[in-house]
Amino acid sequence: MLGLALLAGLGALALLLRLPGRVAALAALLLWAGILLLHGLAPNSPAARALGGDLRIWLVAGGAALLVLAYRAGLRRLRAGAIPVPGPEPAAQDGMSDAELDRYARHLVLREIGGPGQMRLRGANVLVVGAGGLGAPVCLYLAAAGVGRITLADDDTVGLSNLQRQVIFRADQRGQMKSRAAAANMGALNPHVAVTALERRITEADTALVAAHDLVLDGTDSFASREVVNRLCVRAGVPLIAGAIAQWEGQVTLYDPARGGPCMACLFPQAPAPGLAPPCAEAGVIGPLPGVVGSLMALEAIKHLAEAGQGLRGRMLIFDGLYGESRMIGTNARPDCPVCGGGHFVTGT
Repeated sequence: MLGLALLAGLGALALLLRLPGRVAALAALLLWAGILLLHGLAPNSPAARALGGDLRIWLVAGGAALLVLAYRAGLRRLRAGAIPVPGPEPAAQDGMSDAELDRYARHLVLREIGGPGQMRLRGANVLVVGAGGLGAPVCLYLAAAGVGRITLADDDTVGLSNLQRQVIFRADQRGQMKSRAAAANMGALNPHVAVTALERRITEADTALVAAHDLVLDGTDSFASREVVNRLCVRAGVPLIAGAIAQWEGQVTLYDPARGGPCMACLFPQAPAPGLAPPCAEAGVIGPLPGVVGSLMALEAIKHLAEAGQGLRGRMLIFDGLYGESRMIGTNARPDCPVCGGGHFVTGT
């Protein structure tokens, strides 16, 4: 039909002349309106018959075209108003990006960390076992500090009773898996770190997983879980920073028999008697205590990874929140330890 030919020719002319889309659309709209006017006023005229069709056909065709154009305009408007999800910014080839330099400025001016220490943090691979009271500040501070790769393992879900002390979670995350919710919040805090969420417990079969990391931090709340993590770290020769809390008190130490320190079994060869060390759900815990002890764990992890200061290998820090006291005690490997053999365990077996 002549009418369609005119519209096609108009489109080709617009492409040839590189007319703006709005100009081409306006010209097509005027041509369509003229065809409608001609069919409405003189439907039997020679010009109307030459253009082909009738008023109803041109109305339907034009309406369909307008719907398509409106849909495309709506998509453009949505794209323009969309909020992009932040992703990792590209780092400079031989160092940190400008955003990283600004983010870690307070670390970079510390003599004990500086650029080399921050680069060690960025290249580190850390496993955090437990995203509860201790794991919450550990995860937040390791992510904020720029530890490059963090794996977080936990098989529990966020509950309302957790929010009294597990500050990494929000009320609207109740019911979500803790590892996944924590990983999302860590990524929102610092897009330069890569966080992997494992929605399960660490088991005896995870020696290879532990061996793939430079450091393990254990914030679990049961003796059985701590025993498993300790054995895995001894087998893999990976240092373990362990924390524990109860009511008003907490403790932090570094187990590292591969480098002369004790393992957990050297200090605690047997599980405590029933009722002697009840879990927090039974004995209670003051809200800020896991924040204090978990922050100390993160501090020791950053020191260890950045090779700054003196760590807690062979020492245990004990904190008493009720009386505002802390003390340091020495720890030693036991030659008859069934797990590490007094630091003589052959790694990889």
